[in-house]
Amino acid sequence: MANKGQIGVTTENIFPVIKQFLYSDHEIFLRELVANAVDATQKMKALAASGDYQQELGELKVRIELDEKAQTLRIVDEGIGMTEEEVDKYINQIAFSSAGEFLEKYKDQIGNIIGHFGLGFYSAFMVSKKVTIETLSWKEGAKAVKWSCDGSPAYEMEEIDKADRGTVITLYLDDDSKEYGEKSRIEALLNKYCKFMPVPIVFGKEQEWKDGKYVDTDKDKIINAVEPLWTKAPSELKEEDYLNFYRNLFPMNEEPLFYIHLNVDYPFNLTGILYFPKLKDRVAVERNKISLYCNQMFVTDHVDNIVPDFMTLLHGVIDSPDIPLNVSRSYLQSDASVKKISTYITKKVADRLESIFKEERAQLEAKWDNLKLFIEYGMLSDEKFCERALKFALLKNTDGKYFSLDEYKEAVKDQQTDKDKKLVYLYATKAEEQYAYIQAAKDKGYDVLLLDCELDSHYVNLLEQKLTDTRFARVDSDTVENLIPKEDKVKLEMKEDERYDLENLFKAVLPTGNDYYVTGENLGADTAPILITQNEFMRRYREMSALGGGMNFYGSMPESYNITVNMENPLVAQIMQAKQADVAPQAELPAEAPESASEEEKSKAREAREAVRKAHRADVESFAAGNELLHQIVDLALLANGMLKGKALADFIARSYSILK
Repeated sequence: MANKGQIGVTTENIFPVIKQFLYSDHEIFLRELVANAVDATQKMKALAASGDYQQELGELKVRIELDEKAQTLRIVDEGIGMTEEEVDKYINQIAFSSAGEFLEKYKDQIGNIIGHFGLGFYSAFMVSKKVTIETLSWKEGAKAVKWSCDGSPAYEMEEIDKADRGTVITLYLDDDSKEYGEKSRIEALLNKYCKFMPVPIVFGKEQEWKDGKYVDTDKDKIINAVEPLWTKAPSELKEEDYLNFYRNLFPMNEEPLFYIHLNVDYPFNLTGILYFPKLKDRVAVERNKISLYCNQMFVTDHVDNIVPDFMTLLHGVIDSPDIPLNVSRSYLQSDASVKKISTYITKKVADRLESIFKEERAQLEAKWDNLKLFIEYGMLSDEKFCERALKFALLKNTDGKYFSLDEYKEAVKDQQTDKDKKLVYLYATKAEEQYAYIQAAKDKGYDVLLLDCELDSHYVNLLEQKLTDTRFARVDSDTVENLIPKEDKVKLEMKEDERYDLENLFKAVLPTGNDYYVTGENLGADTAPILITQNEFMRRYREMSALGGGMNFYGSMPESYNITVNMENPLVAQIMQAKQADVAPQAELPAEAPESASEEEKSKAREAREAVRKAHRADVESFAAGNELLHQIVDLALLANGMLKGKALADFIARSYSILK
């Protein structure tokens, strides 16, 4: 006779809560039920290993059986099963767990009980209108029982005939959960959550091609690998084993750069394999490619709380039973254990990179361009990693030669120390576009680094903080003479009206929309007539702002350029002579109003002075508009900096043809 009763819950509304809020994704139900079946099977193995169970174990597999027509899903195991009392305790009294008690008793015989048989079972009601349990305990003399519930707190439990030890859970799927009655959907979920579980999981039969179609064979289809690579000792594995495992995890990816095998059992348990992927397309970096497992059961691929942010660029798996999870095992809780694990993983990654630097330097250099985004991101975001990385981080110059930070300091300190005893690291970001500046620096005996990573504007700031008496300067941030000043420079003496005319003359033919700071210097007759540079500080902080560095003030400012006019260049001298001949000197400015004058009188005096300046400026601008040589040398400088475009470029080409005739 059936035993009827009420499930021991604290609220009549437990099932609606389970259905809507217990798990973030309804699909988790299958993982939980399979995990429980695997637990029961692992416990059976432990009983046999301890000698408590001495009969035949049989075929210790978990079977998933789907009846698409009847819309039922069965999870079948030959594990320890349950007695009527255990069903009452662990099913009827919600949230009791048998795993804790079992682990305490058999901790020496079992290595990986996945979870608990409590609320996880009730996830079945998220997709089911009815659930039944048919179970027979391993204990001698036990009687099989059947438990059934239609989603209300009421249940029925009765004795049944069942020959095989273990448990069968049958889900009668809801009408709004029909997707879980499709073979392809169940197969996808098993592959996502269960493909590395430690007990063979069977779903359907292997197929073969016959008479023009695939047909089932008699062989069970095992969907999981019970001994994934990370569960094995590194000494047992070869390089090809690690590469094959990566190909299995990420079949569409290129070969990884390096890998790290994690294996620790104190003060926490953690295993796993992490790979450094190629970051060739650095704009579209893939994240969330580290999968978290708990005793070989997939939990999540969002491991932000377990590893530092920069390590989410890595690919691979982490398996730990010591990472605390909430009831759904979907969201991680930040606690001391997680922080220890994060610190350990950071240390292991740093250890691996340092060992490659010391023992496989050529390999590190060959892969550095694909690796440096990860290294720089780590150094910028994690202080402890930065301390370690300062030992193995590389710099590459424009000739393709690699240096450690210490090596580079020794290589350039004699030539590139300025008058203030600061070591100046020159760098380029685009070797082709900045070729003329790079060559000018090399002609002075300087070396130029190539810093073409997206994070380099932030990275050079970091290095300036970490390296004493050191600054970085981009090769196009000033004239080559000013990049590494060796002595105090004598400024070119120019009268105020001469500086005023020079500024207005060149601004008149420069593109609008930018800020220009025009100065005259003596750079030698053989040096270009005009050099266009960008202030290192302003340009760097604009780039940092563009990357979200919290400096939006700089990002909103217009582009600013330094226009250095070489007064010793013959072409500039020719233009200045022509200007002097064609443009009358500025008339004498009216006197400023005395301090004792009224505000109206002061305003009129300022307006009178400005009127004289404006009239003279108009004359200078008129001369500039008609001087082809001035247009030509300015356009050449703009062209050298990639700033000549559209109509201005077309006009330059037409003018050049005209000059050549």
